[in-house]
Amino acid sequence: MTAAYDEVAELYAEFVRPIWDGDPLDRAAWTAFADLVRGRGPVADLGCGPGHLTAHLRSLGLDAFGVDVSPAMIALAREAEPGLRFEVGSMAALDLPDASLAGILTWYSVIHAPPAELPGYFAEFARTLAPGGVLLLGCFESGTDPVTPFDHKVTTAYAWPLDELAALGAAAGLAEVGRMYREAVEGERPLRQGRLFLRKP
Repeated sequence: MTAAYDEVAELYAEFVRPIWDGDPLDRAAWTAFADLVRGRGPVADLGCGPGHLTAHLRSLGLDAFGVDVSPAMIALAREAEPGLRFEVGSMAALDLPDASLAGILTWYSVIHAPPAELPGYFAEFARTLAPGGVLLLGCFESGTDPVTPFDHKVTTAYAWPLDELAALGAAAGLAEVGRMYREAVEGERPLRQGRLFLRKP
C-alpha cells in the first residue's frame, strides 16, 4: 500500500482537496471533533496524506500533527504546510507514548486495512489516547450489509457497517459518542459515507 500511494501522491492530493474542503457536513464533523478535544493536548491526523486536514485542524485551534505511511505524501504535506509537524509512520505501531493524545482523526485512513487487521489499529488508537480523548473515524459505510471489499483507484478498500466499527472500538475500550452519515457527492464513489466518534473513558 505504501508504494501504491507514493506513486499517486500528487494526483491524490489534487483529487481529494476540493471534495473534502467543499462539503459542509464533513466540515461540521471536523468542527465537532475540534470542539471535543480543543485545549486538551496534541491531536494526531493519522493517514494524513498531503496534510490539508492537518492544517484545517490547526486552523480550528488544535495542536495537530500528521502521520502517514507514505513518504511521498509526507513530502507533499511538509512542502504545503512547512509550519506543521509531519512524520512517516504506521497506524499499526505509532511512535508515541501511551495516553499522549487528546484526539485522533483517521479520515478514510483504515479503509484499506483487511478486516482481520483492524482490531490491532483500534488497540493502538486506544493505547495512545489519553483518558477522555476522542477518535473521529471517517469511512465508506455499508449500511446493513457486511464488510464489503471494492475496487479502489489505489488498492482494495472496504466499506464497513458503523455498528461493526463501533463494536471493534468497544472491544478496544473506546465508547461511542455519536455518529453521522452522508450520501456521496459528485466526484466521489457512490457509497454512503460514515463518521464515527469514539471516546476513551
